[in-house]
Amino acid sequence: MTDMHKPHRDTVFLEQAEVLAHECHAGEQYVLRVRAPQIAARARAGSFVHIQCDTQRPLRRPISIMRVDAQAGTVDFLYKVLGDGTRLLSSRCVGEQLSILGPIGTGFTAHADRPRALLMGGGVGMPPMVFLADELRRNDAFKPFVVLGSEVPFPFTPRPSQFMVPGVPAHVTAAMPLLEDWGVPSRLASRQGYAGCLDGFVTDLARAWLDTLSDAQRNEVEVFACGPHPMLDAVAKLARDYGLPCQISLEEFMACGIGGCAGCVVEVRTDSGPAMKRVCVDGPVFDATTVFPG
Repeated sequence: MTDMHKPHRDTVFLEQAEVLAHECHAGEQYVLRVRAPQIAARARAGSFVHIQCDTQRPLRRPISIMRVDAQAGTVDFLYKVLGDGTRLLSSRCVGEQLSILGPIGTGFTAHADRPRALLMGGGVGMPPMVFLADELRRNDAFKPFVVLGSEVPFPFTPRPSQFMVPGVPAHVTAAMPLLEDWGVPSRLASRQGYAGCLDGFVTDLARAWLDTLSDAQRNEVEVFACGPHPMLDAVAKLARDYGLPCQISLEEFMACGIGGCAGCVVEVRTDSGPAMKRVCVDGPVFDATTVFPG
């Protein structure tokens, strides 16, 4: 094994995880809970796992982690059926075993001098934002605000928020119940006309909020995002417009998931020029300026 693999030694585990719950939601979206204590104890917001969806498909699928309970040893995922692998995964039942490799990848790093964390998730990019919000809410120094977007029905029943958010239009009240229960303000955006949601993009909501902040308050903001490529490009532009640090989690197809095949490389900007980085182990979280330099 070469030196580039050393940071990941003794941090990735292969577990036979028991399926504890498997819920189907509109738009062929599924919330899966498994018992995987080694992964639950070590996962951090932004990390992911490689799941063998079925013995018929030995090639694993990367899925972001949405929530962990280290004490109970459980891990939650949100995924959408996009092909044969995830369709086979969707048929797995409570009590069955899944082969899961993880946690993999470099996660998000929040900074105490930027306590106003702006979290933006789109589609199946929502799970890392939920995980990050869960981590940040446990530290009184941080004040996370979460904006989620979807062009299919959300995989939860939105409810009116109990929190006032400056700059957000009065009719935009829809929030994620789990975040509400945690005391974390959130708002939802979609172009599908869902009740209580902004008719637009997550970046529209973010701009409305940022425009209400003073210069001193904006200097306390750090942006975190996960979602499809066009959304991340727009988020990176938003961060540039306001001069904000921004971390993004990339979504890429992967074969091995542990850096060996180099099938998930992306070009990033470094001090010494362009370089190819592996999303699985060098990421999936990157500084937005290195991927979308503008």
